[in-house]
Amino acid sequence: MSTSTSKITQAMILAAGKGTRLRPLTLETPKPLVEVGGQPLIVWHIKALQAAGITDITINASWLADKLMDGLGDGSQYGVTLHWSVEDDEPLETAGGIFQALQSGKLRDEPFILVNSDVWTTYNFAQLQDYVLSADQRAHLLLIDNPEHNNGGDFAINNGLASEHPIGDADKYTFAGISVMSPALVEGLVPGQPAALAPLIKQAMIKFQITAEVITDNWIDVGTPERLTQVNDFVEQHDMSSHQGRAD
Repeated sequence: MSTSTSKITQAMILAAGKGTRLRPLTLETPKPLVEVGGQPLIVWHIKALQAAGITDITINASWLADKLMDGLGDGSQYGVTLHWSVEDDEPLETAGGIFQALQSGKLRDEPFILVNSDVWTTYNFAQLQDYVLSADQRAHLLLIDNPEHNNGGDFAINNGLASEHPIGDADKYTFAGISVMSPALVEGLVPGQPAALAPLIKQAMIKFQITAEVITDNWIDVGTPERLTQVNDFVEQHDMSSHQGRAD
């Protein structure tokens, strides 16, 4: 694994899930193509990444992969290059999907911005472009105040380090599904074998290899029909002209 001190120019968007909680919408439409404010949810991310200078974007695909790839193409219409990492037989889960993208060369062996396709946010990805991971650091996570659907939170922060269990009276926050990731986090996985990312992150936390920060930007996990309505209402009610991933 190489640790680069230059600007981050690549990202990966996790988009292989079936979106079961959004059915029946996702029975025939890949979850990332579900529309928010008149354009596919994943396009908000692609445009925002491009505006931040991230032009190499890898997307993993499994469920309705052909429709997803047909819908987005090679990325030229958005001013980026999309690299498709297709998981044919079964979804490889989050870590397995990252590992395959690295093994195939779709994702370069250097730090990258990782984004869950099913979140919507006004966060400016340019704030991560200059982030430099130290030699033993495996990831830098963005956290948010806990939404109603995750009151207990996911991780705490102590002196900049993320931990699964808070120290003293420290608060727990919710993982925003956005991070800077080192390829070293998924080293040693078995090719073609599904593997989740959360256990690897928690293992690295024990070794003090994960940092985190809390962001205050608007953020919604578009995981249910109710929250899809919520984000569409938000976009309709607020001026999105300054959003880097705004609709044309």
